[in-house]
Amino acid sequence: MSAIITGASSGIGRHMAKKLSDMGFDTVITGRNEEKLTELAGELKTKTKIITADLSKTEECIRLYEEVKDEKPEILINNAGFGEFAPFAEGSLETELNMIDTNIKAVHVLMKLFLKDFIKKDFGYILNTCSLAAFLPGPMMATYYGTKSYVYRLTMAVREELRRKGSNVYCGVLCPGPVKTGFNSRAGVKFATKGIDPKYCADYAIEKMFAEKAVIIPGKKEKLLPFLTHISPAALQAVFCYEFQKKKDGK
Repeated sequence: MSAIITGASSGIGRHMAKKLSDMGFDTVITGRNEEKLTELAGELKTKTKIITADLSKTEECIRLYEEVKDEKPEILINNAGFGEFAPFAEGSLETELNMIDTNIKAVHVLMKLFLKDFIKKDFGYILNTCSLAAFLPGPMMATYYGTKSYVYRLTMAVREELRRKGSNVYCGVLCPGPVKTGFNSRAGVKFATKGIDPKYCADYAIEKMFAEKAVIIPGKKEKLLPFLTHISPAALQAVFCYEFQKKKDGK
């Protein structure tokens, strides 16, 4: 059996690849940093294929699919993504469009292509790495929060379609809170709260994926957030989220 992990060069994706390799899965690891992918491949215990790709480009997503489809992988983990910290009116349009392409379009394209194959054989796992940001409006990181909301809603909709058909294909979403990865550095923010360990997050996610849990949220306190968003209006959520986000300013 084999698994594809995007955004595998660091953070959660790196630890997911190691966890799956430890479990005996061959892996296809992809990202933009070939040096880090090569380093990771040397640490894995099973057969590993490296595909360097910029998944913000649709043609690169299609190339990734074409290069691995004949190997008939059983697991797709859409983990690539990034954020940016800035008021919406002041943020870089180029960066935001690249973020939308990476966080949304790449997930959409890869999920659609591999899902069709999984449905044909009536088996497979698709796990989309999302965030607790999916449940909230996110002043100061509006585009990032919006992209994660899209991924969450898309995943839940596709999961229900599969359930209605009686399919054995799994589709779920990982929604962690802050994780100690390079995400905050790239986004230009600092942690407002203590982040969880990326290895713990990855191990927990893989365990719950195989248990076919729909929404995977590491951490006890974090599990309360989706419930709280159901009992409070979006305008009030935005007020509190703004106050929380201000603490993240890395400048």
